[in-house]
Amino acid sequence: MVFGQGVLMEKTGIALLLIILLSIVGVAGDFFIKLSGNGPKYIEYKWFILGLAIYASTAFGWFFVMKEIKLATLGAFYAVSIVLLLTAVGVFYFGEKLNYFEMGGIAAALVSVVLLMRFA
Repeated sequence: MVFGQGVLMEKTGIALLLIILLSIVGVAGDFFIKLSGNGPKYIEYKWFILGLAIYASTAFGWFFVMKEIKLATLGAFYAVSIVLLLTAVGVFYFGEKLNYFEMGGIAAALVSVVLLMRFA
């Protein structure tokens, strides 16, 4: 292995971990935005503003990630991370149910990440 390739792989690994971290932070923002509309009022502004601020804060991390990873790989990895995390929040916190088509879609999303990581 050439030294430059090792550094590149390390930066890519860090960027992929950052995508997961940004996904977690983004899901926290999404959680509060969803919570803002679940009460008796049309919108609970405190939850909406908190969710908006959390969600907007992820923009700072995207600068590093976009420098290190191909946009197609980043998009797929982020999308799958978000889908899995939001699905978990929906099922375990909000009590939402998944049908077989949704479970199949999640499985297909996981396969897409495996393929992207294999050929990235």
